[in-house]
Amino acid sequence: MAGRNGRTVRDLRRANRTAVLQRLYFDGPLSRFELGPVTGLSSGSVSNVVADLVADGLLEEAGSVDSDGGRPRTLLRVAPASGHMIGVDVGETRVRVELFDLTLTELARAERPLEQRRYEVGGIVGHIRDGVAEVLAAADLAPERLLGVGIGVPGIVEHTSGRGAVVHGQTIGWDAVPLEELLRQGSPFPDTVPFFIDNGAKTLGQAEMWFGGGRGADNACVVLFGSGVGACLVTPDVERGRAVEWGHLTVRVRGRRCRCGALGCLEAYAGAEALLDRWREEGGRPPEGTDEETALTAMLAAAYPADGDPADPVALAVLEETAEYLGAGLSDLINLFQPERILIGGWAGLQLGTRFLPAVRRHATAYALRHPAQKVTVELGRLGPDAVTVGAAILPLADFFARGGRRPEPLPSGPPPAWRTALEERTPH
Repeated sequence: MAGRNGRTVRDLRRANRTAVLQRLYFDGPLSRFELGPVTGLSSGSVSNVVADLVADGLLEEAGSVDSDGGRPRTLLRVAPASGHMIGVDVGETRVRVELFDLTLTELARAERPLEQRRYEVGGIVGHIRDGVAEVLAAADLAPERLLGVGIGVPGIVEHTSGRGAVVHGQTIGWDAVPLEELLRQGSPFPDTVPFFIDNGAKTLGQAEMWFGGGRGADNACVVLFGSGVGACLVTPDVERGRAVEWGHLTVRVRGRRCRCGALGCLEAYAGAEALLDRWREEGGRPPEGTDEETALTAMLAAAYPADGDPADPVALAVLEETAEYLGAGLSDLINLFQPERILIGGWAGLQLGTRFLPAVRRHATAYALRHPAQKVTVELGRLGPDAVTVGAAILPLADFFARGGRRPEPLPSGPPPAWRTALEERTPH
């Protein structure tokens, strides 16, 4: 029966389960007594919900604390083994697959390098399938026990009713690739294992907002620097966790040709691929036969050698110019969205940030309007190079919360809208 606000008893129970689960997940262990004030539920409701969740195996005891004049209160926490998720990062140099328990402790991982930057769709689909099978075998876990597989990809992701997630990855040659449909075709996984596919910058942003440097902020921009450049916006004025193609902001009219085909994009100056190309064009010598991560490490070592060796002036000049481009690009985010925090992530962002963060901050402040620039902090992300896979695993976790801790139902045509709703809600903190 639906109430006056249209909510049924089932809806209310699901919402109560979600409230208790999320509070224990982010702030636990907590006692039943503490759960009342932080969830807004009555003591009777808390007792009923906790009993239900314990019976489902989702909660477990975590010791006890003394109470004022009474018997000790039992602490509760989310049971780590009560659910498992897989996060996949379809990067531009490798496909990384990680298996997590419900508390996002890593249980197994697999990596598949992309040789010679091959983005052939069938190969990527095969890497994802093989990687998922490998981590499940390593943990001796049946696929039926998964809450879902989250996948972060480069490009724009369109969620359709008929074909599921479709990827528009112009810089990697993907034109309306029905990735979810391709993963389902001939898949050994049961229909109860949903795929959740979204932009990699968005999954990075979600991870940092839930568990990293963005926790507690209402307005934040999380930027990803890898071979390319992307960003995730989290502001009151923009749909929460919205990925934007910030790397294709024009920073120089009639500038360098970008991988997308346009001229003067930020990515054409600040992405790792373009950065190494610029070093090479100016006479630098990146190591032959190495991947981009190794080559960028070599470039930084050439610009800032140890033991008093002379610096490579070309590498140093290109890197210093890149710091200015990054700062100018961040200033646009500052002026447009006035965030409290900007977090820099991605493997290239973390490498460059350890050396150039002060210079990037200085340039961002110089190019931005004074008032919003005074209110923003620019820091490195806290979750390291695995943040995209962690964020991808959060996609099925958010769906699990939205269901009140119920396992997914058969999904022959893609994930339900509940997961997207969960990600758009305010991040618990």
